[in-house]
Amino acid sequence: MSPSLPRRAFIAALAAVSLAACGSTQTPAPAAQQQPASGTSAASAFPVTIEHKFGKTEIKAEPKRVVTLGLTDQEAVLAMGVKPVGVVDWFGERPYGNFPWTSALWGGTQPEIVGERGDFNFEKIAALKPDVIIAQYQALSQEQYDTVSKIAPTVAQSGKYPDFATPWRDMTRTIGQTLGRAAKAEELLSGIEAKFAQVRKENPDFVGKTVAVADTTGPGKYAVFAANDPRSVLMTEIGFKIPDQVKSLTQDGNPVEFGDEKLDLLEADRLIWLTSDDAAPDQIKANAVYQKLKVAQEGRAVFVPYNTPPAGAAVTFATVLSIPYALDQVVPLLAAVKK
Repeated sequence: MSPSLPRRAFIAALAAVSLAACGSTQTPAPAAQQQPASGTSAASAFPVTIEHKFGKTEIKAEPKRVVTLGLTDQEAVLAMGVKPVGVVDWFGERPYGNFPWTSALWGGTQPEIVGERGDFNFEKIAALKPDVIIAQYQALSQEQYDTVSKIAPTVAQSGKYPDFATPWRDMTRTIGQTLGRAAKAEELLSGIEAKFAQVRKENPDFVGKTVAVADTTGPGKYAVFAANDPRSVLMTEIGFKIPDQVKSLTQDGNPVEFGDEKLDLLEADRLIWLTSDDAAPDQIKANAVYQKLKVAQEGRAVFVPYNTPPAGAAVTFATVLSIPYALDQVVPLLAAVKK
């Protein structure tokens, strides 16, 4: 998934996200997420060698000081009981800890901001003296990799998938292996799988129905997320499938932008609008072309805010920490849609 669209449309809104604004709506996460492993030594797991896009990286001892360069990598690291000393900024989530699903894990810790998406401050990274650098949900270039790998052993994104498209399970397992906490990674994954199974059991009508996930940057400006984008993939985990017309648009994970003339791309059994502007739902509903869609006429569209509460941000992050929160927020909206 390209990070450029969320940056352009949503960073200003998400900069205002606070725990006070939405923490009271959070449903408790499974125990695996609430009590991640503490600082228990994982020394016996090392040395370990991890393959990635640019080759292999050997980590000789348990990392204590971790810098994450991926847009959401810090969440899997936090889930395993490690607080990164350096992170990148994506959604303007400063001060760190202002998302309901991570606030308790960050506590009062403020990591150093070492970059923004693909733009890194190598001097700051070096000054943090990291034991390991993790770049999973990222598009690290060969040149960038060569630079940071001179600072510390660096685990770049997987070469099996497009940049910004490594599945969250793979990311979690790779990060668990990197930290010597592979067992904790599997525990976290099992908790999420159980959550998915519970949602499918309680909502059998989701199974086999189509869903499109879209957003808007203003009147006449829309985007639909690719079938392999984490937002779309998350919906398939609870039984939905992506419409054929969306599947055929792109295979690189990037969102497809379009105008009013192609709003019919969004015809589906369910339509999820991710919105950063309070006025966006009314603007969309007032659009004459949109009003002609069956999904609109039959009330099968739901509007999910990025910021208040940050349900859209949770869907977008799609990590072992944000997924339970995302499901607790979005599933009731989908379940309330007319059958």
